[in-house]
Amino acid sequence: MAKYAIGLDYGSLSVRTLLIDIHTGEELATSIYDYDHQVMETELPCGVKLGESWALQHPQDYLNGLYATIREVITISQVNPKDIVGIGVDFTSCTILPTTADGTPLCFLPEFAQNPHAYVKLWKHHAAQPYADQLNQTAEKMEEPWLPLYGGKISSEWMIPKIMQIVKEAPEVYDTCDRILEAGDWIVWQLTGVEARSACNAGYKGLYHHTNGYPSHDFFKSLDPKMEFVVEEKLSTDIHPLGGCAGTITSEVAEKTGLSPDTAVAIGIIDAHASVPACKIDGPGTMLMIMGTSTCHMLLSEKEMGVPGTCGIVKNGILPGYFGYEAGQSCVGDHFSWFVKNCLPASYYEQANKQGINIHQFLRSKAEKLRVGESGLIALDWWNGVRSVLMDFDLSGLIVGMTLLTKPEEIYRALIEATAYGTRQIIEAFESAGVPVNHLIAAGGIAEKDPMTMQIYADVCKRPIHISGSPQSGALGSAIFGIAAADPKRTGYDNVHQIAHKLGKLKDVVYQPILKNSTIYDSLFAEYQQLHDYFGKDGNQVMKRLKKIKMQYK
Repeated sequence: MAKYAIGLDYGSLSVRTLLIDIHTGEELATSIYDYDHQVMETELPCGVKLGESWALQHPQDYLNGLYATIREVITISQVNPKDIVGIGVDFTSCTILPTTADGTPLCFLPEFAQNPHAYVKLWKHHAAQPYADQLNQTAEKMEEPWLPLYGGKISSEWMIPKIMQIVKEAPEVYDTCDRILEAGDWIVWQLTGVEARSACNAGYKGLYHHTNGYPSHDFFKSLDPKMEFVVEEKLSTDIHPLGGCAGTITSEVAEKTGLSPDTAVAIGIIDAHASVPACKIDGPGTMLMIMGTSTCHMLLSEKEMGVPGTCGIVKNGILPGYFGYEAGQSCVGDHFSWFVKNCLPASYYEQANKQGINIHQFLRSKAEKLRVGESGLIALDWWNGVRSVLMDFDLSGLIVGMTLLTKPEEIYRALIEATAYGTRQIIEAFESAGVPVNHLIAAGGIAEKDPMTMQIYADVCKRPIHISGSPQSGALGSAIFGIAAADPKRTGYDNVHQIAHKLGKLKDVVYQPILKNSTIYDSLFAEYQQLHDYFGKDGNQVMKRLKKIKMQYK
């Protein structure tokens, strides 16, 4: 008899739910729920204004999406819910929220409904940058041994700087909440009634180490006296490895979704990391790029080595048995969306409408006709700060070479090329540290829909690029972990590696680097590196000074 699994893929703007056959890998039904509140960047629903670089979400959107999408995939597929063996959950990270002891988000409480710090801080909430700076200075001064495993610098996107912001700016929220946790772990809690914190979330985003645990009480106390016992009081030392089972769904969830109460729920995983088994990656040397609003770069290794600019190195953090390396770019799809929303003449939209294509397709049709270097433009891909390798979210974007003859499609292509240079910068950082990157695989909406961009990446990075076989690799990967969480007697699988090997997918499409393009891109990349180091490393603080002037008007 056929058995099934569900993968929940929580992104920045929506949750995507996928139901698959656990033996054939057939994707039987998909449902997408767009968050009602989307990303709150300027104000709360009640009208309370937010500061610069805020990015909040409402946890009710997560629950509404959970119930609605699971019901819909069951309805579409017409499978018997009793044959659904497991659920896996991935979540964009680091995305945190404060709750009461029973998991109720503080923003649900009337007394905190108007307090921004009571809401979910999305991964791209960069208002915690001053606290990340303080954390990094303190860690360097105290010679904290874990710092090299995070590339020598902790991002403002990570958990501890965000907690520091709550402590410093809203101590009433910190004092009242009983738990602060990743949204992915919170969803697993809502599904099972069990607080089961993921080693993936804790390791990459919370400074947890598989051998040494969290940083010391002295370190946390040095950040703020209130935080001396933050692990015991707000976090947890009960960390669960990937591939395990958090529990089965509660009767309430069963009633709201139609699932059977014995459905297993997997330990949560970060969204990017979930795509690794979905793309048949089961060992070192292959980098996966999950390309969406941002890009995450995932790599497996048998060694634990500090790589400058990495976002974390975690044992069993992606797949059991390997150290998982993470790097990333904080602005990719967002980069291109910003341009089309703010910088195009009306005539371009009119022409796109006449041709019956969207504006991105129209721009690509023009940009792909340009020869490499023809525009005379080069850009830094820092519109949302820099994750890897500089880990500095006070940096900003830059375009060099503009003239009165510069066309929109030339700028558009330069922005795409800038993100490809950023990826090459990450690859070279890995290889300089002795971690080889032999192959590239791309997943996500850009990889699926944008051949021009993928060819540019192949040419810039000088490596073939394979494409994920599923347009929803995160959800597929989560479903794979959902299968691993279920009883092997029900599934016929012994571990997640076996499941990934059977159900992971790659397309036949491969983007091969074009030698003449790569040669020119080598010269352009050298220019990118000079700009990268001049504005990011060599002490020219103009971007930060401009931001300080801007902040005077906030």
